[in-house]
Amino acid sequence: MATFFGAIADDFTGATDLAGLLARSGVPVSLRMGVPTEPPENTAPLEIIALKCRTSPVQEAVHETQAALEWLKAAGAQRYFWKYCSTFDSTAKGNIGPVAENLMAALGVDQTIYCPAFPENGRAIFMGNLFVGEQPLSESPMKDHPLTPMRDSNLTRLLAPQVTKPVGLANRLAVAKGAAALGERLAELAANGVAHVVVDAVANDDLYAIAEACQDMTLLTGGSAVAMPLPELWANQGLLEKSTPSDVRSYDPGPAIVLSGSCSSMTNKQVADFLEKGGPSFKLDPLEIAESGNAKVLNWLASQDSSATPLIYATAAPDAVRAAQERLGVERAGSLIEETLAACATGARDSGYRRFVVAGGETSGAVTKSLGVTRLNIGAEIAPGVPWCFASSHNARIAITLKSGNFGNEQFFSKALEDLEP
Repeated sequence: MATFFGAIADDFTGATDLAGLLARSGVPVSLRMGVPTEPPENTAPLEIIALKCRTSPVQEAVHETQAALEWLKAAGAQRYFWKYCSTFDSTAKGNIGPVAENLMAALGVDQTIYCPAFPENGRAIFMGNLFVGEQPLSESPMKDHPLTPMRDSNLTRLLAPQVTKPVGLANRLAVAKGAAALGERLAELAANGVAHVVVDAVANDDLYAIAEACQDMTLLTGGSAVAMPLPELWANQGLLEKSTPSDVRSYDPGPAIVLSGSCSSMTNKQVADFLEKGGPSFKLDPLEIAESGNAKVLNWLASQDSSATPLIYATAAPDAVRAAQERLGVERAGSLIEETLAACATGARDSGYRRFVVAGGETSGAVTKSLGVTRLNIGAEIAPGVPWCFASSHNARIAITLKSGNFGNEQFFSKALEDLEP
């Protein structure tokens, strides 16, 4: 099929989040893990490329997203989307703004929007300020994120240092008046040279108004939710065709494993809930790994009875994370955990495990890379923005879900396993 929509996501959980929401439309979705090395073939109308560039050096992120853009262009895409986290995870230098500005230049675009709102998961933007539930971003647990601590809630203020062109706001008052009024506001800002527009959204109805107003823009940016209404709008224009959903739940029989690297507030609760149920578990300590390597956890995993689902986790409270970072450095502490969880994933696969529940964006990137996964088929959502996916890993067919840190409720791990009982 010809590709119409091409999306680039800055991490793997964000990519599956976007894929799950787009798949609700009934239009086929394909998710590629990393920039494909081969020219486009057997493409879907909706193509997503998952990268691992959220915290990469700016120039590296720009280069990688540019390569993804070129592949999507070759696939025939006519509309493009730059997907980042619904909590606008970034540093003062990027990578959200620099990547967006580079994509704009490459596509000859004078204006784009920024809308990370995801009302189903408690992310709302009001007067340019991002809320996580009822808390401003800067007062939410994201203020203590180990890699991208978010200490300001105002998106226009966060974005301005990352870009070279003016930043503006289309606030809730404009959005609430509907697509036509929002279109007028965007045109007004464009006439005044505003290239980067933060758009408020507090409810799903706002997302539909934004999508309707912006459906003809070449490039949009945001969280997954603002892209969700687009396939339906394009199908109504005759630009896309829906198809009868096919059963993509194809994987080999085998036990399940949970691998958790996220230290988000919700993942801490999910780990605690799973531990309360009494299954086998192993807590990773980056200081111990730095001293002795990962043989201990790999030997523990090899000794497990596959009748129970093991949990291997590095999830910890912010103070514990900071203590490890102070001893090892932020980058090394993170990479030790990622490498260990990746080694656990391949060890599990080689021992016959075929269902993988993975929590955390950086962890998901490391795990999928270690498993050699290059393309995912998207199944049903376990929670909003978190679908089960299906892929080939060497000679095995596996099921895998990649969960963003704060997504899902406290029982997510258990529910994921129940939804895919063998």
